[in-house]
Amino acid sequence: MPVAKAKVEAPKTSTKSKAVAAVLKAAPAVLKNAAAGIAPAAAKPAAKAKPVPAARGKVTPITAEAPHPAKHKPHEVAIKSSTSRHADQTGTTKLFVLDTNVLMHDPSSLFRFEEHDVYLPMMTLEELDNHKKGMTEVARNARQVSRTLDALVSNTDDDAIENGIPLSKLGNKDAKGRLYFQTRLQTADLPVGLPVGKADNQILSVVRSLEAEQEGRPVVLVSKDINMRIKARALGLPAEDYFNDHVMEDTDLLYSGIVQLPDDFWTKHGKDLESWQENKNGQSATFYRVTGPFVPSLLVNQFIFLEPKNGETPFYGQVKQINGKTAVLQTLRDFSHNKNNVWGVTARNREQNFALNLLMNPECDFVTLLGQAGTGKTLLALAAGLAQVLETKLYNEIIVTRVTVPVGEDIGFLPGTEEEKMSPWMGAFDDNLEVLNKSDSDGGEWGRAATQDLIRSRIKIKSLNFMRGRTFVNKFLIIDEAQNLTPKQVKTLVTRAGPGTKILCLGNIAQIDTPYLTEGSSGLTYVVDRFKGWSHSGHVTLARGERSRLADHASDVL
Repeated sequence: MPVAKAKVEAPKTSTKSKAVAAVLKAAPAVLKNAAAGIAPAAAKPAAKAKPVPAARGKVTPITAEAPHPAKHKPHEVAIKSSTSRHADQTGTTKLFVLDTNVLMHDPSSLFRFEEHDVYLPMMTLEELDNHKKGMTEVARNARQVSRTLDALVSNTDDDAIENGIPLSKLGNKDAKGRLYFQTRLQTADLPVGLPVGKADNQILSVVRSLEAEQEGRPVVLVSKDINMRIKARALGLPAEDYFNDHVMEDTDLLYSGIVQLPDDFWTKHGKDLESWQENKNGQSATFYRVTGPFVPSLLVNQFIFLEPKNGETPFYGQVKQINGKTAVLQTLRDFSHNKNNVWGVTARNREQNFALNLLMNPECDFVTLLGQAGTGKTLLALAAGLAQVLETKLYNEIIVTRVTVPVGEDIGFLPGTEEEKMSPWMGAFDDNLEVLNKSDSDGGEWGRAATQDLIRSRIKIKSLNFMRGRTFVNKFLIIDEAQNLTPKQVKTLVTRAGPGTKILCLGNIAQIDTPYLTEGSSGLTYVVDRFKGWSHSGHVTLARGERSRLADHASDVL
């Protein structure tokens, strides 16, 4: 409940009412100018805020774009074939011929082509059969596709297979097209010298044959195999990548969790300002209710900042509620000050302060931190976990997990228990624990050793392989290197959360080691995009490296 509430209006005379004076005392200095009708000076050029992406919806097909600036890591931009673009302009439905790797990459890909038809060559079914054995993700996907095809084919007569099976048969209403199987031998002349027995060449032969049979109908090969697409283009056949699994095509538009307020924000939004104070989680916070044109572009739990260059107090806040053009903003706790340190760690920059506000907020159940190497993701997460497990006892223990994808060659099997097998992958946490232990200098060597043993007893290292079916209650779960997870794996992990559990996903989408995953289709990108705007989750993209001047320079020049 609000402790004090007052309404601020621009004064008509030089004398201000007591209510206005009370609010201005609590408000930042920029609010004084707003109430007095003075426009604030232009904000100093801070880190440029990324544009807020449009509301989440269906992923639109990509058209050719201008090349990205040289500074950005070049990444593959999926471009439609000219046949596909022409069909889109004329409104003609297409016939997509699927390569096996598309089905094994995304088992639900059959239902992702909207009103268009899907064609499966017999060689695709043969390759599916060859990959169905084993316990790998590819084998599981192959078996799932086989079950889906069986359900589609069951209870249909031979004519239905020849004329196409409706893809909406199993309840997928978005799939309005039909599924066709190769029911007879289709031969087409390919250039002399191409091995006829090779699976890729047989699929290319089917595409060419379909083009000849169905004149005027756009036939497009869809494959995840780059060489297959190059070969098809060289033979004059339209080919595309399967990009329906991409959350977004340009990761520069990924939600950053932070927005810089315009310089005239308080002038335009300070007319009917309301302010009050509340005690939340043992901390006093000031709240402002503002109304204006900038509010609809904000999201719940997004961080906002305004840094005037005329020496006035900067404003850092978080959006707590949005209702039309009205928003409730909350001031932040300053974790850059030593009195608010978290296990001896203080925020070194604005983004780290925002991150610690999320990590130390018990109302925030799901936190994602993105940033390049050395921005402090793991250190902040571990410090917040130790403070809330050992000091405030909000959680029982810290559970740490990560994907075991090596950067170089695999070194083979590792000896020992699950914990011992995972320990080489957890070197980053050992490094950070060493830093956190050094900050405790009061107890001497013996005291530090005892503290280290206590910390070790509260940190459990788990493998992703054994997460299925588990439920974590009152745990602080850290998922490191989450950029190497697929959206399906992220869903498996996040749904493990029981009552009182907080989940953190840390990662750098520029360092993906998993084959077939890109910046746009990574599980980390997926959860950041899907969770934005939820009142119990938060995201921060950490911008500045704080590891060392050597690491910062290496990130820039290498």
